[in-house]
Amino acid sequence: MGTLERNNSQIWICLVLLLTACQPVEQVVERAFPENIIESGVVKFQLDTISDAFFVPFGMDWLPDGRMLVTERPEGKLSLLDPTTGVVEEICNLPPVHRRKYVGMMDVLVHPDYEENGWIYLAYTVGRADSATTTAIDRVKLNGSCLEDRQRLFLAQPYYKRGDHYGCRMLIREDYLFFSIGDRLTRDSVQSLSTHNGKIIRLHDDGRIPSDNPFLHHPHARPEIWSYGHRNQQGMDFHPLTGELWIHEHGPKGGDEINIVRPGRNYGWPIITYGDEYEGGPVGEGWTYKDGMEQPIYHYTPSIAPSGMTFYTADQFPEWKGDIFLGAMAGRHLNRLVLEGGEVVEEERLLEDFHWRIRCVKQGPDGALYLAIDQGLILRLRTVAD
Repeated sequence: MGTLERNNSQIWICLVLLLTACQPVEQVVERAFPENIIESGVVKFQLDTISDAFFVPFGMDWLPDGRMLVTERPEGKLSLLDPTTGVVEEICNLPPVHRRKYVGMMDVLVHPDYEENGWIYLAYTVGRADSATTTAIDRVKLNGSCLEDRQRLFLAQPYYKRGDHYGCRMLIREDYLFFSIGDRLTRDSVQSLSTHNGKIIRLHDDGRIPSDNPFLHHPHARPEIWSYGHRNQQGMDFHPLTGELWIHEHGPKGGDEINIVRPGRNYGWPIITYGDEYEGGPVGEGWTYKDGMEQPIYHYTPSIAPSGMTFYTADQFPEWKGDIFLGAMAGRHLNRLVLEGGEVVEEERLLEDFHWRIRCVKQGPDGALYLAIDQGLILRLRTVAD
């Protein structure tokens, strides 16, 4: 090839690269999965890209006007996403969020009575000068695109310099606020009622401690505790028929669990588990059962690393009604569990071909399923258009 031809070829390549870089983001994302009609075992659904503008989106919820609130964990951000246009607006006047690889702005929850009270709940990490961190729960109000009227409802105790296993999922039911605090990699503290580690917490939605919490009058116990013996609970939802609180939690190497949470119960970590140490060998004595400790409804071995959880209750996919959906970060799929009489009778693994780390799964007000992906995507699963 002559010098002139070589120069022309280089110019052409540069022009192609420049034009490709200038394409709208939506087109680039669409090319990642052009065949967006997916057939599962029982339904056919369409997969839409709402946005690819986020970095490790951890939590999401909806305002009454249809806009979504989305958190970005390591960025310490909270944003408004319009699912019809994909426009993202970053929210200002956030609280001081401590940001590291596994910490930052975690979950967001819109109060079920938002139109009457205007409250939004944030779970995030705060730090001290000595680099120790813990979980804070605040409620705030949204004025335009800025937060105001921030109130501190809870601060987990104690602080730790370890930066893992925060839990941080929230739900409200009948004006009670439930949320998860992970074990913070301090196993010896999980069975102790004197710490918040490895616990489900229950408060009134204004932060007051309910008078019927199970350990309210227990000596040396934290009165906010609802249940204990958990490891790292990153998915929660209420059963649509029984109203019971269901959670999932990470096991170590294997032993991810689905549990029904009941007040005052002990869920066993780290004394019983179906998982092993990461380095190999049993955890503790290797027990999977012990009197006085709850057994999981279901467990995954090997681990799928679950995150996010929702019971599907809408009419858009009647075949999925009553099923549980959760993300799988290590398993890199959308996990579907079919229930009969409170027991898991079938498991289906969806979207495996995309290898996404699915961080959050929620049913939207439109009856579609929404997924937040570590790789930055917000996706929607909906019925196929006629």
